Amino acid sequence: MNLRNFIWNTPLLSDQKKIEYLPFFWLMRIKVLELSPDWRFIKIRLPHSWIATNPGGSLFGGFQACLADPIAAMACKKIFPDYTVLTGSLQLDFKKQGRSDLDLIFHFPLETEQKIQADLTKKGRSTPVFEYAYYQQDGSLCTFIKAIIAIR
Repeated sequence: MNLRNFIWNTPLLSDQKKIEYLPFFWLMRIKVLELSPDWRFIKIRLPHSWIATNPGGSLFGGFQACLADPIAAMACKKIFPDYTVLTGSLQLDFKKQGRSDLDLIFHFPLETEQKIQADLTKKGRSTPVFEYAYYQQDGSLCTFIKAIIAIR
């Protein structure tokens, strides 16, 4: 078992700490601010640090993509644990430069869950689309995210 699997599967850590301690997120120094017990609401802070800042002074888009990529898939895996789940497509639309810490806010609507369950029951697969975003500390939209998740 590798470190990533150990962290994800250990009962010794809360789900918040499991996310923060995953090696690829730990190096980014993210902070899970809110995580509902059912994983339908997630708020994670991506710090504006010297290592994540491009020469123009804003957060690298790659850092934003790295954090945004697995979030919807991780939520789907928690809600549908008997299926293989992965990100099929990820699009980021940079609306503003990220010049402060950014808060990633993800919602998993009940209607989406019901549609996924109906697809899985009928076809054994689903490809839901999730839309979420990064917000600057002043509350303004920084980056709009669209993720297509493959559940099989």
